[in-house]
Amino acid sequence: MYYIGIDTGTNTGLAIWDNRQERFLAVSCLKIHQAMKEVERMAARAAEEGTRICVRVEDARLRDWFGKPMTREEERAKLQGVGSVKRDCSIWEDYLTDLGVDFQMVHPKNIATKMKADPFKYITKWTERTNEHGRDAAMLVFGL
Repeated sequence: MYYIGIDTGTNTGLAIWDNRQERFLAVSCLKIHQAMKEVERMAARAAEEGTRICVRVEDARLRDWFGKPMTREEERAKLQGVGSVKRDCSIWEDYLTDLGVDFQMVHPKNIATKMKADPFKYITKWTERTNEHGRDAAMLVFGL
């Protein structure tokens, strides 16, 4: 089975974990439409191979937003970003429902996010270059 992790946002993190080989096939950062094409490609590949996919999406709609006190301008900018990511979660949920694949919307508190590159390499054995979004997506599916 292939597990696909999605970290929503302007920069969409995408990771593909093959649980038969117990390794990542990809850890990357794409535009949302490119990530959706990759999910479709993997769904077709899985069907050809007689296996399945399960997509796990970090659901920012479930996050409680806490942080340092902000100015009114900082707060306004933060809220716009939060709204955008929440909208992306709804888009992913609708898209995956229409595509007819197994998926899970995962609460952010249940994911080891914001991992730095060196610990990520050590834990996952993925040695290629990554960014925060790809690593967050990877932690949604690592070891499943």
